[in-house]
Amino acid sequence: MACCDATDEQLDFRGVYASGRQGWAVGELEDERKDLSPLLDMIVQHIPPPSVQTGPLQMLVAAMDHSDFVGRIGIGRIIRGKLVSRDRVVLLKRDGRRVNTTVKQLFVFDNLGRRPEPLPIISVDEPTLTMNFMVNDSPFYGQDGHLVTSRKLRERLMRETEKDVAIRVEDTASSDTFKVSGRGILHLSILMETMRREGYEFMVGQPRVIYREIDGRKAEPVEALTVDVPSELTGTVIEHAAARRGELVKMEQDEGHSRLEFRIPSRGLIGFRSRMLRATAGEIAMHHRFFQYEFFKGSIPQRQTGSIISMGQGPAVAFALDALQDRGHFFVEPGELLYTGQVIGEHRKGDDLVVNAQKAKQLTNIRAAGSDRKVRLAPAVQMSLEEALEHIKSDEYVEVTPQHIRLRKSLLREHDRKKELKRMMLTDE
Repeated sequence: MACCDATDEQLDFRGVYASGRQGWAVGELEDERKDLSPLLDMIVQHIPPPSVQTGPLQMLVAAMDHSDFVGRIGIGRIIRGKLVSRDRVVLLKRDGRRVNTTVKQLFVFDNLGRRPEPLPIISVDEPTLTMNFMVNDSPFYGQDGHLVTSRKLRERLMRETEKDVAIRVEDTASSDTFKVSGRGILHLSILMETMRREGYEFMVGQPRVIYREIDGRKAEPVEALTVDVPSELTGTVIEHAAARRGELVKMEQDEGHSRLEFRIPSRGLIGFRSRMLRATAGEIAMHHRFFQYEFFKGSIPQRQTGSIISMGQGPAVAFALDALQDRGHFFVEPGELLYTGQVIGEHRKGDDLVVNAQKAKQLTNIRAAGSDRKVRLAPAVQMSLEEALEHIKSDEYVEVTPQHIRLRKSLLREHDRKKELKRMMLTDE
């Protein structure tokens, strides 16, 4: 028996010694090391050539790209036939339609009159989450980004659909709001991060799951979640997943690590990644993909804490933040510019708390014993874009700019929020 429990038969195969960095390959270690010819000769001699199919062109488009000069670009593999410049091809759509078109660089070389033979269509996972992208209307509008108008925002979102087949963009009743659907929080946050780096400035609302109706019953998207984690943390992951209606379907253990497979609702994954990273101190690897729609699995615990909201506009004062530390934890540092209605922290209780974060210490020429106290602020919680999207409630937005990620209320003034709450209560009655 050889090393690694391999048999002699498994070790009986052709091989060469090679160095890619130094650019040589030899059959035996004592041979002269001059080039890669022994490796290339072995490939020709022992690896079978690819099969060649005859007939008209068949090319399966597997990915999309977009160029400002030539437009939409299809990327795929030629299964059969050849491509020759300046000819016409037939594009077979997913819904069965056939479009006669000319490929600017490559096209069919003959047999244009034959009936096209479609290849199996690649399935594309449907969007499971939707969010509203809005023009930024905060008091700090336009201070960071230079692409801030609704026209620029719509053009950029529509351009994304040209190369990302999993993104859906729809207009809404408001000209400043666009409904964007995607394959989860991470998918949409990557789009937002790319846009802010390009100089865009916008707001987004709370992520919402896309429900369907099956046989007259409410159905929701379910994900196949795979988790790799140290074995001692397996119980923590299972406990958190079960609280979010996750069902463990498979578990494998090997050399101190466990691989867990769950079936979990898409809404259960909102906030799950960041919570697991904290609970496992970063020792977790996660991957999920759409599985299928299943009947609604019941309620999932949501955020039970309220928000701490800035009462006024101006820089945050350390004295004021220190006096409010027992009410919750903050997302802002002393000296950071705030505006009215901005969410600056998380309240320990379930209701929202409006505070004066600009309040400074009164200065007098009289000093009383014990009146001076040291300001000891806990470090501010620094949220990533994905964590901010997972944190907000239905009446809150995330303001995304090239330099800042801020949380805010949809209605900035407290008076307007109270009026809206009263209106909703009357409507429910």
